[in-house]
Amino acid sequence: MAMSKQLSRVLSLLLLVAAVAVAPAQAQRIGYVDQRAVLVSMPGMQDVQQQMQQAMKKQQRQLQQQRQQFQKRVQQFQQQQSLLDDSARAERQRELQERQRELQQSTQERQRQMQQQRQKMMQPLLEKLQGAIDQVAAQQELEAVLRREVLLYDDQTSDRVVDITRDVASELGISLSQTPGEPSPTLDQNQTPPAGGGGGGQ
Repeated sequence: MAMSKQLSRVLSLLLLVAAVAVAPAQAQRIGYVDQRAVLVSMPGMQDVQQQMQQAMKKQQRQLQQQRQQFQKRVQQFQQQQSLLDDSARAERQRELQERQRELQQSTQERQRQMQQQRQKMMQPLLEKLQGAIDQVAAQQELEAVLRREVLLYDDQTSDRVVDITRDVASELGISLSQTPGEPSPTLDQNQTPPAGGGGGGQ
């Protein structure tokens, strides 16, 4: 996943360079947006966070119960192993190894389900955000819109690379609850918003 994000960032930077370098006489304009800053300010985002926290707590309780049951089996084996013959001891060890694998698989499956649930709950917000980005990009005649995360340098004196974060928020009819560029403590860092774009967003 880290490699995929790195590749996405490199491709986005290449697009930025190409879009600015090609046909400079046409004064192409590139926009960028802090999608996280917009998302955490959108109505419904707090509900998503609260529901996910509740679901996560439930999953954690269930996993904790499974871990406690496994630890109980381990302790019982440790207490009884001196009374077991080699065959019975080996059988109990195989059983514990199998239970450990099942616990690991259960943990991974629960994490996958939580990620899927989050993506499903986030989808309406992400689609609304993308619609606002497209609208702003069309209004400002932008060639492309990038995520703020892939922007390594922004010449504040140039009007060819513009921050449209507040314009997107305005299009959505909301006020930003945090300054663009600030880290968001309420948005899961693993949930990367989709690439924005009007005219070929990345």
